[in-house]
Amino acid sequence: MSKKGTKKLTVKMLIAMVAAVLCGLAVIALRESLTGSGREAVWTTINNLLFADISAAGNEKAIGLFYIIGQLFVKALQLVIVPMVFTSIVLAMLRISDSRKLGRISSKTIGLFLLTTVTSIVLAAVVGTIAFNAGLFRGTALDMAGSAGNTGSNPLMIILNAVPNNLVSALSNNGGVLAIVVTAVAVGLAVNALKDKVTVLPKLCEEFSEIINKFLSFVVDKFGPIAIFCLITRTCAAYGVVHLKPAIAYVLLTVALLLLVLFGGYALLVKVTTGLNPLPFVKKISKVALFGFSTSSSAATLPLNLKTTTEDLGVQEEIASFVLPLGMTVNMDGTAIMQVIATIFIAGCAGYELTLPTLLLIGVLAIIASVGTPAAPGAGAVILFTILSGVGFVGELALMAYSLILAINRPIEMLVTALNVVGDSACAMAVAKSEKALDEERYRA
Repeated sequence: MSKKGTKKLTVKMLIAMVAAVLCGLAVIALRESLTGSGREAVWTTINNLLFADISAAGNEKAIGLFYIIGQLFVKALQLVIVPMVFTSIVLAMLRISDSRKLGRISSKTIGLFLLTTVTSIVLAAVVGTIAFNAGLFRGTALDMAGSAGNTGSNPLMIILNAVPNNLVSALSNNGGVLAIVVTAVAVGLAVNALKDKVTVLPKLCEEFSEIINKFLSFVVDKFGPIAIFCLITRTCAAYGVVHLKPAIAYVLLTVALLLLVLFGGYALLVKVTTGLNPLPFVKKISKVALFGFSTSSSAATLPLNLKTTTEDLGVQEEIASFVLPLGMTVNMDGTAIMQVIATIFIAGCAGYELTLPTLLLIGVLAIIASVGTPAAPGAGAVILFTILSGVGFVGELALMAYSLILAINRPIEMLVTALNVVGDSACAMAVAKSEKALDEERYRA
């Protein structure tokens, strides 16, 4: 994509987002007005026509125009997740012929991911504890809470699930991206070691990569702004202002912390690790953040993030093709922040004590749980239950508070995704700079 085309797409996405927010606010006002004046039937008709989830029980006769447009767009992006992750990592392994260089890149990438995740968790724990001790989370209304949350599982299962026992099943599951990453790394290393003995697979991966890039350029350029408008407007309609009232402290605190890290933390990371002015990074990565916010899916945002990181930020393709798919699966700073604040919020609602050992356990579980969180909408709040079960917050009041989190967390999940994808790109820049694989002229352009 040309520089002019990239700027044009960014402007279109920004316009779509602003228009969607304004339209969404109007929809919220209309919804509150109709439901508050006893005209629920009118709102139900509008909702069924435009916003209803047509896959949900009871909506068999709904049209859900905005829902259909948004889901078609997301599904089109999800279509290429598995082949894109597999081919990009295999090609990245083939481009790095020096095994020592591959080892350096891997260690630097994982080290940066761990550093940013731990920093995010510590920050969230400190802010959450201050809010807890100030009583901001106590006495929160739980009358909206529904049934108990999902059953959790041992977070360490992520280690077992990372190595698949069936190649076909691993390559047919969008939810098991970490297994795809491990498989692709293994295949890439094997092909690299065999060198000229394997000729068909590298060529096939290159051709698949070209097809994927062409497909994504068409989908994102032509339908991205329209889909963003529909997705954000529908979110406002589906999650009206009433859902934010019972947990306003949790919502405001989490949003403020996510915005602080998104706009300040990663700019500081770029400045410290590369020595470059972070303003071009903030400007160029903004369309990726907007896209992630709109789709609420790191996986769906990966194609645009790869293009932006290589073409606009100047990161060499061999670095970006390794760091970004890996980051999509294991680098979840925004998810970790949300999960820590949410756990402390639930502790306050349910009357649990918050001790230093409990905080340390929450932090460790948040690291493991965030790594195991699928790059899909709403996954972070569901995986949250593994942390709650790990620290013993499973009483009736805790489950009610957890259900409340599930009800109100969609807007926060959108911001969480924006943070996750921007963090991946910032880490890619840091690794590229250390490997002398960063085109600084392209970055400044």
